[in-house]
Amino acid sequence: MFLQHKPSGDVIEVLNVDHLYDPCETKIVGRYHCGEEMQDPEPFMKSELTFPSGESLPRCWVEPNYRLEAA
Repeated sequence: MFLQHKPSGDVIEVLNVDHLYDPCETKIVGRYHCGEEMQDPEPFMKSELTFPSGESLPRCWVEPNYRLEAA
């Protein structure tokens, strides 16, 4: 899966989507998807990621207590 890193505007390849879906995880491991050579994996804060369209990540992926606020 590919997401956009807001501070740099670059595309990030998510290496473990299970961490992306887990609202208790604040970071994911990914790599920049640019240049000719494969980049090294590094951690990224989920709060700094969006979909390439600019849409934010779903609340259920980033907020552990999202169900409590809706009640």
